[in-house]
Amino acid sequence: MNTMEILEQEAIDAAMNFQWSEAIKINKKILKNNKKNLPALLRMAFAYFQIEDFGRAKKYYQQVVKLHPMSSVAKENLERIQILQKQKIKKNKKTRIILDPDLFLETAGRTKSVKLVNLGQKTNLARLMIGEEVFLKTKKRKVEIRTRTNDYIGSLPDDLSKRLRLFLKAKSQYRAYIKETNLNNLIIFIQEEKKGKRVTNYASFPLNLSKNITQIGEEIDKDPSVDGEESFDDPSELDLEKIADSIAAEDKESLPYETDEENEED
Repeated sequence: MNTMEILEQEAIDAAMNFQWSEAIKINKKILKNNKKNLPALLRMAFAYFQIEDFGRAKKYYQQVVKLHPMSSVAKENLERIQILQKQKIKKNKKTRIILDPDLFLETAGRTKSVKLVNLGQKTNLARLMIGEEVFLKTKKRKVEIRTRTNDYIGSLPDDLSKRLRLFLKAKSQYRAYIKETNLNNLIIFIQEEKKGKRVTNYASFPLNLSKNITQIGEEIDKDPSVDGEESFDDPSELDLEKIADSIAAEDKESLPYETDEENEED
């Protein structure tokens, strides 16, 4: 490997280990040698976003758009930054997320990375950060994912919702974290913390999510200690996330991007 290849790998490794300050330092070295290195510009923007320095993140995403006008990643993140700036979301050191490099380690049957469906409003999605803890909320026919402040951000796919509703009913416990996030795609990482007594012999996340689903339901029904009541949808909610999507489709706001020339950082 030559010097630049070594720096590229170090920059990637730093980001993979959530070492954002180190990632910025290494990518600056790369950009000093080549100001038009698109991967380095994207990594710089992403790292600044993770430490909530939205001004610098915006600057680097704008540089990407100048060099590659069709970059969907840069455009989506510029839209996200604009939403945050309109909401006046500022860096808060007290709530800074410190990520464990082992947070997203997979364990067969006990963890799962899940792409959410029926995503919530962009104003809620824009605020999400990698490593942020989110929470499972059982509804009548699905499992919703909500933030600590109870903002709806999406739902589990039907097959996983059906399975986890049974496991949650049997008093299993899970923790979930944001793994990947943008305005149009959201992946969370779910890990099993404790398995309910009636589902001890069953995996939370088998390859076939329908496996043993009938037996699991029967096991739970046999246990008088399991609460037979399920969490039903609040009629007042009326699937607000779907209403929001409908409104957005009818009256989609155009979000312009500022791409005026800005100087490279020293």
